[in-house]
Amino acid sequence: MRILRASSLFTLLFLCVFSGQKTYSQPSKINIIQNPKFEMLLSEKRKINSSITVNDRYKVQIFYGTNEEAKKTLSVFKKEFRQLDGTIIYSNPNYKVWVGTFKTRIEAEKNYKEILKKYPTALLIRPNK
Repeated sequence: MRILRASSLFTLLFLCVFSGQKTYSQPSKINIIQNPKFEMLLSEKRKINSSITVNDRYKVQIFYGTNEEAKKTLSVFKKEFRQLDGTIIYSNPNYKVWVGTFKTRIEAEKNYKEILKKYPTALLIRPNK
C-alpha cells in the first residue's frame, strides 16, 4: 500500500507540474539577422562568376600549361596589371590563363600590345568564334 501511495503521489505531482506549464510553438514570422558583409561578398562573387563565363568579348591568353604554373602566372599578372581581371580555364589536359574582357578589337589590341611586352607568347582571342 505504501508503494501505491508513492506511485500515485508521484503521478499526481507529475501531472500538476506539466499541466501548469504553457506550451510554445515556433513563431509564424521569421526574422533573419544577416551580417552586411555577406551581401558585399555575394556581389563580389557575382562579379567574378560573370567574368568567368565565356562570351563574345575579346580576351588575351597569356599562358597554357599546368595548374600550378597557371596559378603563379595569374598571381604575377594581377600584381603587374591591376586594372585587368583574369581567370584560369581548364582545357583538357592543360590550363589556360585568360585576362581582360574587351568589348572591341581596338581596345583589346591596345591592351594586347602592353601585355605582349611582359608575356611574349600571349595571344589575342575571341572565345566563342
